[in-house]
Amino acid sequence: MQPFQFNTTPQVVFRPGAAKDIGSLAVLRCGARPLFVTDPGLRRLGLCDAALGSLGEAGLTVTVFDSVEADPSLATVMAAVEAGRAMDATGVIGFGGGSSLDVAKVVALLLGSGEAIDAAWGVGNAKGPRLPLVLVPTTAGTGSEVTPVSIITVGGEEKRGVSSPILLPDVALLDPELTLGLPAAITAATGVDAMVHAIEAYASRNANNNPLSKMLARQALRLLGANIETAVFDGSNRDARGAMLLGSMLAGQAFANSPVAAVHALAYPIGGIFHIPHGLSNALVLPHVLRFNAPQAASLYAEIAADVFPDLAGEQGAQGCCAAFIERLSALSQKLGLQTRLRDVGIGEADLPRMAKDAMRQTRLLVNNPRDVTEADALTIYRAAW
Repeated sequence: MQPFQFNTTPQVVFRPGAAKDIGSLAVLRCGARPLFVTDPGLRRLGLCDAALGSLGEAGLTVTVFDSVEADPSLATVMAAVEAGRAMDATGVIGFGGGSSLDVAKVVALLLGSGEAIDAAWGVGNAKGPRLPLVLVPTTAGTGSEVTPVSIITVGGEEKRGVSSPILLPDVALLDPELTLGLPAAITAATGVDAMVHAIEAYASRNANNNPLSKMLARQALRLLGANIETAVFDGSNRDARGAMLLGSMLAGQAFANSPVAAVHALAYPIGGIFHIPHGLSNALVLPHVLRFNAPQAASLYAEIAADVFPDLAGEQGAQGCCAAFIERLSALSQKLGLQTRLRDVGIGEADLPRMAKDAMRQTRLLVNNPRDVTEADALTIYRAAW
């Protein structure tokens, strides 16, 4: 067995209604003056109200920063940092989807360490320490509550990452009730995103790919595969919502230690340039990247095929099982109501070369792919997806 290192969030709380009791947890973790990071949509819908009420009842003085947007910008991060400095924050609470959680992680780092963001970009460059950090996901997709990565948009289009175990929060609080109101389209896109995390973690070429990540990826795929359709088409089903949230977290733990690869690398230009939601960006290129990888990764994809689609357990031969797996994933996106072609989301054929060039910047991801990807390969994949 190869040596490996496995890092994850020290405490995970999974309980329906847990967000209503966040005050008793935060008072022990976040000090007297936590900065609460969220987005305007959640604030407007009142989804934060119970949590903020609990924090107030616990005697905490809370400042709310609710300006996080999709694909959050560096300007947003720095505005949140200024808000934290102005109130002398003693901790940070991230509440929302992956964007809010990613912002909260970087803000906790910059407030706690005083380091410059430009010195923190990349893998292992953040020095720390960070402020105490609690993350509360409201979507079942990113797994950001258990990953050491934060993705920020720089210069309007380029996505950059800070990756360091320092970013792992002290507590991940998973409350399935927060996901009950998610629209079907968001449920579908974030659910497929979580599946991509597990698939790429399982097949990652990273030297730290390890038995724990593989085990977590497979359990995540079982939960996600068995529940995604119910969660999309019967959004009030609490059991399905809980299973999706747990599956997303397990997939997050897997790829936090066995990093994702070309699906994400090719998805980033779709989000960065055209502002397509991250989960949908992944779904658009997923089957095409897997087909490209199949010559090297068919046996790996065959191993996990029945975790998502149990009836594929009887499929004979790795190549045949792999091919069936990819086709079923493609059909699943369509069944869930997601767009399946790049042209469906307003991307023109003339845009593809620029996207391929842009994808090559994601070297920290491409090195993990089971098969080497050149710019010409990326363009071929985009054309297949168009």
